[in-house]
Amino acid sequence: MGTPELISPRSPRVSAARRLARRAFRARERRFIAEGPQAVREAIAHRTGGEPTLVELFATVEAAERHAEIIAAAHAAGVRVHHADDRTVADISQTVTPQGLVGVCRFLDTPFEAVLAARPQLIAVLAHVRDPGNAGTVLRCADAAGADAVILTDASVDLYNPKSVRASVGSLFHLPVAVGVPVEQAMAGLRGVGARLLAADGAGDRDLDAELDAGSMGGPTAWVFGNEAWGLPEETRALADAVVRVPIHGKAESLNLATAAAVCLYASARAQRTAGGCRAVPST
Repeated sequence: MGTPELISPRSPRVSAARRLARRAFRARERRFIAEGPQAVREAIAHRTGGEPTLVELFATVEAAERHAEIIAAAHAAGVRVHHADDRTVADISQTVTPQGLVGVCRFLDTPFEAVLAARPQLIAVLAHVRDPGNAGTVLRCADAAGADAVILTDASVDLYNPKSVRASVGSLFHLPVAVGVPVEQAMAGLRGVGARLLAADGAGDRDLDAELDAGSMGGPTAWVFGNEAWGLPEETRALADAVVRVPIHGKAESLNLATAAAVCLYASARAQRTAGGCRAVPST
């Protein structure tokens, strides 16, 4: 069938996609970039407001051949596919080692009120997380642990920062995420629907192992995570029902944010699935 025609690097569509690296432009257009086969595959399957979340796809010829099933799925979903040279796709993705597939997606965050209306049982609240890689990785951990939602407060990084999207490895498309919620509103709302608020902090006065042993983690729980460098502000800690530390049994000075979040979320997930927890144990 021959080599497909390549879109010009000077095309207005390429220029518009490239500008999505800037937060102001993302906010204005309500569009963001998702890179790589996993993220693009999930974006094709996801729908926002009844429409495919993926708006258009840029692919190198080599990537289009290697991931022919993704290109076919995009076409089947009515997504416009542009073939482009390696440099054009790299310029859009702005990564050192681009993967050859870059999608333009609609914003997909969920209103906070809708998150509360679903009566979530396990929630991750990113209260003061400023590093986009950490935010995306915590989102991925929350997805893996079976959390019902993630909340990014107005003191946290932009959900649609390209680094956040890449670090989530497609999990952004799997669970509801509310953004820009003031910390006080987030914690009050979650408490109002029955969630126990646990602030994760290395200096916490409660020990995660002790909480598990006491059987106090089987109910609806919202874990509140802060900045990796300086933790949670005192005023945020004061809003929680308990400030919990992950015990360090070895000689490590501390855990990074994403690792601590994974430990906390999986501890709650396990407690909720045992006898007496708030989630039904699936039959085998």
